[in-house]
Amino acid sequence: MFAAGRRLDGRYLQLVAAPAAQSIGRIGYVIGRKAMPRAVDRNRLRRRLREIVRAARPPLDAFDVIVRVKSPVAPAEVALAAAEGARLVQKLLGAAA
Repeated sequence: MFAAGRRLDGRYLQLVAAPAAQSIGRIGYVIGRKAMPRAVDRNRLRRRLREIVRAARPPLDAFDVIVRVKSPVAPAEVALAAAEGARLVQKLLGAAA
């Protein structure tokens, strides 16, 4: 997936997307401890990203997607990272249309 997928980069996040291997695409989240040391912050960001993906779900089913946190996110910046995730998902769906 990392080798063959198309990458969309933001300040905090990276989206790696490829055509779905099954009829309904899968979503994976990679949030490392170095990027967000506290588990409560990692879980908060993961929940927000899941809501964004759920809202974009019918057209997003055509892709297998990995959402990766690529740079440290402070607890106060979780909302910014989630908003960036929404922009990257919309960019992916706009490019696919």
